[in-house]
Amino acid sequence: MPIHQRRPHLLAYDIADPRRLVRVHRTVRDYGLPLQYSVFLVVGTARDLDLLLAELDRIIHPKEDDIRVYPLPMTFDADAYGRQWLPAGVDLPADASLSQALLAMVAEQDKRAAARDAD
Repeated sequence: MPIHQRRPHLLAYDIADPRRLVRVHRTVRDYGLPLQYSVFLVVGTARDLDLLLAELDRIIHPKEDDIRVYPLPMTFDADAYGRQWLPAGVDLPADASLSQALLAMVAEQDKRAAARDAD
């Protein structure tokens, strides 16, 4: 992957300690959008992902905690079953597909990343 190309990733974690869990959740929330409580869509460059993982490395205990990052293709289709929700700030028509929701979430994450980079 070219170093400056933004790419979607699925990040999931299982953290043993409640205090570390809160810290990990807050840290990942700054970089990505929650799909479920411990599953996030993170869109960023290789450098963005390295920065996030470095922050998480300072929080977790590798023998007790587990963080997984899976690169996603640039275009993908997804299905969801059961209760649906989107993070605050992501508004979609009622008949929007999950793929449209994910694209809207990526756009929102891009806005958040641009705001973070401007600081």
